[in-house]
Amino acid sequence: MAYVVPTEFVTKMVDAGESKLLMSTRDTLIRAYMAGAILALAAAFAVSVNVNSGNPLLGALLFPVGFILLYLMGFDLLTGVFTLVPLAVLDKRPGATWAGVLRNWGLVFCGNFAGALTVAVFMAVIFTFGFSEAPNAIGLKIGTIGESRTVGYAAHGAAGMLTLFIRGVMCNWMVSTGVVAAMMSTSVSGKAIGMWMPVMVFFYMGFEHSIVNMFLFPSGLMLGGKFTIADYMIWNEIPTVLGNLVGGITFVGLTLYSTHYKTAPKRVLG
Repeated sequence: MAYVVPTEFVTKMVDAGESKLLMSTRDTLIRAYMAGAILALAAAFAVSVNVNSGNPLLGALLFPVGFILLYLMGFDLLTGVFTLVPLAVLDKRPGATWAGVLRNWGLVFCGNFAGALTVAVFMAVIFTFGFSEAPNAIGLKIGTIGESRTVGYAAHGAAGMLTLFIRGVMCNWMVSTGVVAAMMSTSVSGKAIGMWMPVMVFFYMGFEHSIVNMFLFPSGLMLGGKFTIADYMIWNEIPTVLGNLVGGITFVGLTLYSTHYKTAPKRVLG
């Protein structure tokens, strides 16, 4: 599990941001679609574990399997490109522009949403035997999650919105730390361990992940959750996306870039 020092893995971060920024539309969409689908399946798996075992910690311990798989296969989540892609512009890489950053973010959002929605439909079919009967216990739990994390926030007004946003910030602080942690090792086992730890923290703490929510909330609507599409967008997805953006670029991308890539001059002792 060879360790890569910060000056080297932060260079890898900038290189990765440049690569994603210059990627074709087709490849960006395919990779984002698969990332959204795999992470959604991992979320369904974790909720199933929670319901069947009654132990939320067990679900959090196992959820990172989806994140690890999609990363190792080179797929892209919105949370990761929020952190990595702007670094290519900051480093003035050829062809890197803020318009290109926004293009990448938009394409990855659409791909992630399509992938997560596909799995949401599939799982809703499974939980209801093709919508022929009431949802099973796992389906009912997903509906409850959708209610508590939309109208539950709305019930607290501005304080609820602030809490939602901060949970989004904290989420991508952890998730993007997982993305970077994978670059700290040159072995598959080292990458997996590095990703597993912060992703487990985010899931167990109930932080808000925009792509996981692209699965949970559409699923909840299909499974009888008592909230609306407007509730989902206003009181979850949009603030979560903004929180994920701030958390990833501020606490991971910019901090590592500014201290390990653009290091300040050393002090002169005298």
